[in-house]
Parts: sequence; C-alpha cells; structure tokens
Amino acid sequence: MANLRTIRRRIGSVRNTQQITRAMKMVAASKLRRAQTAIEQARPYSDALRNALAQLAARSSPDAHPLLRRPEKTSAVTMLLLTSDRGLCGSFNSNIIRRQDTLRKQHQLEGKTVSEFCLGRKGADYFRKRGDLIDSATGVFDSPSFAFAQTVANKLAERFTSGQADEVWLLYNRFRSAISQETTCIRLLPITPGEAGGGVDVDFIYEPNRDEVLAYALPKYLQTVIFTAILDSAASEHGARMTAMDGATRNSAEMIRKLRLEYNRARQAAITKELLEIIGGAEALKG
Repeated sequence: MANLRTIRRRIGSVRNTQQITRAMKMVAASKLRRAQTAIEQARPYSDALRNALAQLAARSSPDAHPLLRRPEKTSAVTMLLLTSDRGLCGSFNSNIIRRQDTLRKQHQLEGKTVSEFCLGRKGADYFRKRGDLIDSATGVFDSPSFAFAQTVANKLAERFTSGQADEVWLLYNRFRSAISQETTCIRLLPITPGEAGGGVDVDFIYEPNRDEVLAYALPKYLQTVIFTAILDSAASEHGARMTAMDGATRNSAEMIRKLRLEYNRARQAAITKELLEIIGGAEALKG
C-alpha cells in the first residue's frame, strides 16, 4: 500500500502542476492578443519611416549627421539584447543568449571588444557574469513605452557619437506568429541607406531643408526601431510562453495517464496478492 500512496501523491502533484501550466497558458494567451495588436499597429509606421529615411540618407553624405559616421576601423561593438524577465517560455531566452555568445566570439577573433546592453533580467543575469554588461533594465515588456525606447536610443547614440562604440547592434526575437519567433540581429549604428530600408526610389521636398529634416529623422528612426523591437519581443515572449505552457499541460496529462495505469496495475497486484493469501489460509484450515 505504501507504493500506492506514493503513486497517488505523484498524481496529485502532477495534477497541481497541470493546473498551474493551464492557468499560465491562458494568461499568456490573453497578453499575447494585446501585444500582437500593438506590434501590428506599429509596424506600418516603422516600415514607412524606414523607407523614407533610406531615400533621405542615400542623398546625404556621411558627414551630414553624427549617426551616419562610419569609423575607419571597428574596434568596439555594443550589443543591445532583448530577453525576458521571467522564464518558462521555451527557448525564447536561450536563443538570444546562444546567438550573442557566438557573435561575441566572432567579434573577439576579429580583435574587437564587445559589450552588452540588456533589456530583461535573464540576459542581464547571464552577461553580468560572462560578458561586459554596461547597462540593463527590467520591467520593460510589461507595459512598453516609446519614452523608454527614446531613453535607450539616446544612451546608445551618445555612446556611438562619443567613440565608445564603433558599431551598435540589436539582437531580439521578431514576432511571426504565436508559435513562431525569429531571432533577428540588425545593425543600429552607424545608419546606412541599405540597412535603413528600401522601397521606391523617390525624392522629397524638404522643409525647411534637408539637413534639419535629417537631424530630426535619424534619432526618430533609431527610437522607432528600438520601440518596435521591444513590441516584437513582448509579443514573442507571450507567444513562446503560451506554446511552452500548452506543451507542458499536454505532457502533464500524458504523465497522469501513465501514473493512473501504473496505479491500477499496482492496485490489481495488491488485490490479487490478498486474494491468494485468503485462499491459502482457507486451504490451510481445511487441511
């Protein structure tokens, strides 16, 4: 009977875990709907700004703005990494961390120094011990704000213009669907026309002039790309967590099925043993 009690306790424990994972799946699905709406609304503006800036930058010299400056030699690289504050979201964080570890090794083989700017606790905790963490922030993805993206963009722009970084890269999970997230790495700085965007080759009428428009548009572009990446990462996190919790819930159901089968077999064996003992005792009395 001790074995039966152990199996019953395991079934109860797995059932409790199943209730937790099912609840987490429902919460993630609810948050995903809002996050997906936010990124779908932000992308058209981001794409339009990217395409317009591509045309503007293509007609400007690299000396027209500090964010267009291309250093003669790249010796320092800063990576902006977007991870989550919490786990239980499958490979969402590990994909970013593994990709950054690979990129770090590649840059170091080329003689470059690499530093990390992490948004999200998981990335910050990892690179605080294994990398060169220059800054971090948590609680970013609970309620993404453009004001925060502006702050991050200003810090990175200042780091680039002051010469502390020759290149600034962004590494994040781009949202494709609830079950699909793509690990994406793009260069933020220096801004070049080919990386800013594409589209139809047109020119614009500038008011008051091209330089002032460029001075306004380039920082706005940097802020918009970072804000869109934050929205992408938030939606990707909720999608990854919903998928992971759905898988955990189904695995729990399968585990409960197997434990119940094991319990029934053990119970049947116990009953059979008791019957044999009773029959044996009866036969002994007859003898």
